[in-house]
Amino acid sequence: MKRIIYTLLGLALMAGTACKKELGKLPENAKVDGNTIIDQRTSEIALNGVYYRFANVDAANNVTDWFEHEVPPAMFAGYMGYGYGELDEENNNYASYSSGGIYWTSSFQLVNAANGVIKGVSLLEDKAFTGNRKKEILAEARFLRAYGHFKILSYFGQWFDLSSPYGALLRDEFVTVAATAKARSSVKDSYDAILADIDDAIANAPSENKAFYATRWAAMALKMRVLMSHGQTADYPVVTALADSIILRSKYALEPQMKDLFYTKGLSSSEVILGVRSQQNQESYYYVLSRQYWPGASSLYTAKKALKDLLANDPRGAWMVGEANPYTDNTFYFLKYIKQGNTPTALSETGYAFRLTEVYLLKAEAIVRAGGSIADARAILKNIMGHAGVTDFSAADNATTVNEMLKQLYLETSRNLVGEDGQEWMSLLRLPSSLIQELRPTANDKVKYILPIPHAEFLNNPAFGEQNPGYQQ
Repeated sequence: MKRIIYTLLGLALMAGTACKKELGKLPENAKVDGNTIIDQRTSEIALNGVYYRFANVDAANNVTDWFEHEVPPAMFAGYMGYGYGELDEENNNYASYSSGGIYWTSSFQLVNAANGVIKGVSLLEDKAFTGNRKKEILAEARFLRAYGHFKILSYFGQWFDLSSPYGALLRDEFVTVAATAKARSSVKDSYDAILADIDDAIANAPSENKAFYATRWAAMALKMRVLMSHGQTADYPVVTALADSIILRSKYALEPQMKDLFYTKGLSSSEVILGVRSQQNQESYYYVLSRQYWPGASSLYTAKKALKDLLANDPRGAWMVGEANPYTDNTFYFLKYIKQGNTPTALSETGYAFRLTEVYLLKAEAIVRAGGSIADARAILKNIMGHAGVTDFSAADNATTVNEMLKQLYLETSRNLVGEDGQEWMSLLRLPSSLIQELRPTANDKVKYILPIPHAEFLNNPAFGEQNPGYQQ
């Protein structure tokens, strides 16, 4: 058996021992000699480190940071804002957007950690593992690598143009500081690599796992997202088939009342396909994310008038949008995760990557885009709205054309999934340009669909290539 030595635990598992009480349940003396992957036990520890990167655990304070998943995409879509003054990105101006580096760094930390596990585990003999666990570990790592690469493609690549050379920077090897030079890939090659990893995860990931670990069902849900962005005619029947597999064959079920998921059940909800669990005593830390919704830390992230208006005649408005924020006009406390006046809890610090609701909504969108029955899509839409307590379905009933139904599906995606994992933004950008202009006038150019590559990448990786069109290198 070959002995593979990495800086993996130092680079990707910085939180490994500090956070052992949560994600990994590591024993007190869980240390890998020389940061090595040498058997199943050390493979599991290293995989757990990849999940730390997925949850974006900060070793300095032992808290997860799901900020870039919850807040910036909702800002780009116009539904959330900064509570102490409007930011440029709230109007889709990213030239000086300093937080873009957050996506870049956290996504590549995830990819790099996954690559370390894939390489190390692949070199071990099959007999070092019990049952199918070797294949499962590799599949989970490939799912996480695909998730990270797709974030990079979605936020920094021209994902909407298969002929574009401006794709993702694909990393398939564990990278050290001295070996970082690599050119970005084309959009087509990016999709091919991402889908290859996802297909492996669908074939080999566990069917059952804890809600904060990946399964084949989570891989199916991720493939649905990727194919909807890929946007080819042949993709839509595949999306529908994947949705049916999850809905009919998995254990997941829609939450009877959406509010209960966020205020009562969290990851115990039957609807959660993959989420992020808070670390032990995380809620006590002064700068956790739900404290930045209410009552507010030194940062404050709020609902904007667009979200309040979207929920004006919807029962969700009563619990998701609170009182007016006194510091910035037309902003309101965002209460999806924490009730007004409450202090953070483990529940309010929970994050959600994939829920069954999204599976249903993507299925409905795929049906419409494939030229299928608008009535079938409407039935799905009304089912989802009903689970949120909606009783007035007139807007859905009046949507009789393709564009009208796509608009209604987008609006429900925003009402239901806002502030979770960016689907309110990606769903908007899939709409016909006329609807994008109607719903989000400031996103008036495809330059504004994606962010500039962080300047540091060009300094550290001279082989990368050109800056995204419309931005200064």
